Amino acid sequence: MNPNDIRTLFSRAMSDLYRTEVPQYGTLCDLVNQVNDAELARNSQLARSLRRGGQLDRLEVERHGAIRVGTAEELSTIRRLFALMGMMPVGYYDLSVAGVPVHATAFRPVNDASLDHNPFRVFTSLLRLELISDVDLRERAQEILSRRKIFTARCLALLEQGEKQGGLGGEDAREFVSELLQTFKWHQEATVDLETFRRLRAAHALVADIVCFKGPHINHLTPRTLDIDLVQEGMSNAGLSAKEVIEGPPRREFPILLRQTSFLALEEPIRFLGQSGDGTHTARFGEVEQRGCALTRSGRALYDDLLAKARSTTAGSRPSSSALDIAFSEFPDDAKELFERGLAFFRFEVAQARVSEEMPPTGASSQSLVAGGWLTLTPITYEDFLPVSAAGIFRSNLGGEVRSGYESAGHQRDFESALGATVIDEISLYEATQSASLAACERRLKTECPAWSA
Repeated sequence: MNPNDIRTLFSRAMSDLYRTEVPQYGTLCDLVNQVNDAELARNSQLARSLRRGGQLDRLEVERHGAIRVGTAEELSTIRRLFALMGMMPVGYYDLSVAGVPVHATAFRPVNDASLDHNPFRVFTSLLRLELISDVDLRERAQEILSRRKIFTARCLALLEQGEKQGGLGGEDAREFVSELLQTFKWHQEATVDLETFRRLRAAHALVADIVCFKGPHINHLTPRTLDIDLVQEGMSNAGLSAKEVIEGPPRREFPILLRQTSFLALEEPIRFLGQSGDGTHTARFGEVEQRGCALTRSGRALYDDLLAKARSTTAGSRPSSSALDIAFSEFPDDAKELFERGLAFFRFEVAQARVSEEMPPTGASSQSLVAGGWLTLTPITYEDFLPVSAAGIFRSNLGGEVRSGYESAGHQRDFESALGATVIDEISLYEATQSASLAACERRLKTECPAWSA
């Protein structure tokens, strides 16, 4: 079976599982579908752009999830399992700088055809045990994690089979998905007693969530919307308790990067070892995202500078909406200007009517071809994540908890050692996509206009 099809089987099974376990997720998906349908009916230009860019068909099925693992062995095995579904580790995210004791990568498809088929992603965090300052508690956490087995024996057997034969056949692939689903299910039974849970919870809520359960339960699934502000407004009417603010850049005419919000985590009953009654734990929530255009390295540098500027004017960990609006007034809000300044990535198409009307000048640059109307621009969708936004979502669903003392440099080498692979630089993927699109247009222009040479 094609890895794309295995990934689709898994993402659908995961969505069905989460809809059953967290009914509010189904309510959120219904709300997102209503907003998307209304936006497409209202904005015909957006609908045409999405259809031209291959985004419309994938919109309804698009999801990302998130899991948190505790050991290098768990992380490396997850990498191997996702590889059978065509999902590679892209990007390194150090969330410790935002007060969350994990670092992460996103497993996702990396080529256009696979993304168009199903862009399912899983943001996967690894606990940084060294950030637990209490040595005894750190050793206790290590001991608990060393005992647990988060994958079924059959899942691991199918993994080895798939690796040896270069993939899985249909029947085996469906069994593989079923077995892997067991890893992501919610378990009401904790693997520790109440006292241990409370001690780990005092170190950080995320530490307790990762260490104290049988496996890395999926903690949220995220549909994609075309208007996250409308979804944010509509959540309360749908009976969902929304977080106060949307993470990411402010609302713009030309969306960039990623905006995210969520309904707050549910308080769920759990049973502790040696306890006669139930306790509670908050872990699982529903998130929604709006994806915009990917930014170049220069664009990301400008984004980060403006975000830092906004944060410097606001007390607390997140800048106010007004501070964001003021800071980001310096960020161009027009596709052509973003392209001309080298701030964002685009695909190109030859404007046939313009070429028929007038041949472009010999040796014209891509900027001249766009400015003269011979090439049109379609934004390349940002397929990845923002560490500050991810941390903001995590914190809002952990009681708003922030820890100081995590302001250490990133530990990408340590993470990659645990992963057993090097993470892919996400910006290099966008650079390759834009370059390939431009080269295809140049070949077409040379064919249709023999005298023209780029």
